[in-house]
Amino acid sequence: MKNLFLFVSFLLVPFISILPQEKTFTYVGVQTCGTCHKAEKQGNQLAIWQASKHAGAYNTLKTDKANEIAKSLGHTTLAVETEACLKCHATGYNIEASLKGEKFKVEDGVQCETCHGAGSEYKNLKIMKNKADAIANGLVMHENKEEFCISCHNPESPTFVEFNLDSMWEKIKHPKPQM
Repeated sequence: MKNLFLFVSFLLVPFISILPQEKTFTYVGVQTCGTCHKAEKQGNQLAIWQASKHAGAYNTLKTDKANEIAKSLGHTTLAVETEACLKCHATGYNIEASLKGEKFKVEDGVQCETCHGAGSEYKNLKIMKNKADAIANGLVMHENKEEFCISCHNPESPTFVEFNLDSMWEKIKHPKPQM
């Protein structure tokens, strides 16, 4: 019986290797995204992000005020080292190094891949020209932006200020390119 099991297992090994594998997407970073998304034709998306508070979100955690807030909440680490702060101020702070490309920097704060997912497999222009292909390769397009945005912008944040999502969206929206 043992020999039969080993024989069948040996026969199955080649077929297991051709089964569809779940793709592992890696983070490529703002610099990579910005290569294409900085042009006017692409809607100046990089400049929109650079001018936003999202671009500086990580840096706010390096301030004395952020450290005071973290301490007042009972954290013993600096704000920039505190997961409760990083979860909304930085992308990739909690992922393994092998999932971060050479140009990816946690210090870039709330960046392209925070909202749109790790870009390694959809960054290719040929893929990006087809929305379905881009989504199949990891691009995230939020059907309900409010639900996504309030995952960070909510009263759980110690510095939360009530805001109007529609007016805030006007400051960061980047409708081009339209796929």
